Amino acid sequence: MKLKTIPLAIIACCFFFFTNCKDNSKSKMAKNIVNKTEQPKGENNVAYQWAYLALEGTANDTDKFKPRPTITSRFLGLIFTSMFDAWTRYDDKANPVYLSDVPRQSETERTLINKEIAVSYAAYRALNEYYFSDSIMFRNKMIKLGYDPDNTSLDPNTPEGIGNLAAKMVIEARKTDGSNQYGEVEGSMGKPYFDYTGYTPVNDVDNNVDLNRWQPKLFSDGKGGKFAPGCLTPYWQKVKPLLLNSANQFRPGPPPMVGSEQLKKEVQEVIELQANLTPENKALVEFMRDGPKSVQQAGHWLKFAQDVSRRDHNTLDEDVKMYFLVESVAMDGFIACWDSKMFYDYARPYALVHDYYQDQIIKAWGGPEKGMTQLKGQEWRPYSPDTFLCPPFPSYVSGHSTISGGCAEALKLFTGDDKFGSEAELIPGALTEPNNLGNPVILKFPTFTKTAEMAGISRVMGGYHIQADNIEGLNLGRKIARYNYKKYLELVGE
Repeated sequence: MKLKTIPLAIIACCFFFFTNCKDNSKSKMAKNIVNKTEQPKGENNVAYQWAYLALEGTANDTDKFKPRPTITSRFLGLIFTSMFDAWTRYDDKANPVYLSDVPRQSETERTLINKEIAVSYAAYRALNEYYFSDSIMFRNKMIKLGYDPDNTSLDPNTPEGIGNLAAKMVIEARKTDGSNQYGEVEGSMGKPYFDYTGYTPVNDVDNNVDLNRWQPKLFSDGKGGKFAPGCLTPYWQKVKPLLLNSANQFRPGPPPMVGSEQLKKEVQEVIELQANLTPENKALVEFMRDGPKSVQQAGHWLKFAQDVSRRDHNTLDEDVKMYFLVESVAMDGFIACWDSKMFYDYARPYALVHDYYQDQIIKAWGGPEKGMTQLKGQEWRPYSPDTFLCPPFPSYVSGHSTISGGCAEALKLFTGDDKFGSEAELIPGALTEPNNLGNPVILKFPTFTKTAEMAGISRVMGGYHIQADNIEGLNLGRKIARYNYKKYLELVGE
């Protein structure tokens, strides 16, 4: 499930070429402030390379802890805030988010080499804080770049010190932000990311007493048994946003309730979309759902941002700013999305279809070994593997739609154009029904807006959301992006 435009072998070659040649070019580049045309661009710039390692860390974190998109979005948001803050001290007008009492460097110090050093130390320290299991990988990168990973200087007059300070101040500022990273919030029993709000769903696995509310569902444990995952980070709406004023700043109105004509039509739409999945639809559902080496939605849009970097031949300056903007939207998007999810505690199609179509025979996907078949409404299921049937948290609004709508809008605003142009080649069913594979298909993403809409509708096609979850999620994300973009412009002095 790799983007057709970025073979990993090419990226690896570019990394090795850049790191091997870097030392020879430093002395020349340090003589003056390097012109944009002389700077390493796209995958050759240091910000891009650290973003690539952030994605590797994200994928490894997902493999270790299972999908936890809220937490992932915070990690990435704060990693790129650290890099941004360090970079601002070498820009003539940009200001940091958390880095304080560190003077803007003189014009003669604003060289590419100093920016690279400061950004690299900031990235290294932040990555070690949030993806500590991959510390060796990050350390090796520093060594390849010619930097001393053991240099812990906090001297605000050196690029190493500025980078270390930037990460340190971000980490310290966010220690008590409500995320419970260290298990220190009262009621968390010393367990990191433990729910300290005491959320309990109204419905349990066996009894759906309020159809408008979320109901946990049984998953296969892959070993012949079953379990019902608890709600993922049901306190995330209490996390302090990065640039938003509050989690409920753009809270959408309520979803359609049971008994309404709108909900009846939207539940029917979910059934019909799944019953008529084309190979391209299946590929889209799987691509947006993300498979092995999953990087969650925040990481998915970081990958898209890297597509833009290669396409537009971005410099370090441009990438630092773009990644910061995109990941600020993803981080704040999840906080705002969870505000809506936990405020409305809304049902998913998994439960709604069972009730609306109980004992009715419908065409639906019966599972990996059955494919499309005829079954009773209460037997309906999303187009997902048995081990992860449905996201374990309330439905309204869709996280995929919120983050995709927001990050797409952020990239459109940053680049000044909606054109995207990436594509991906996939084998439909590879992640969901491996014994019933189709021929490869190519998914095309012509614009950022269209890509976000494809991500959103894929969640309806897959049976995870109704259309209201999708549409209001897209709207919420776009509102966050426009707000954060204004804040971003203030920070960069524009």
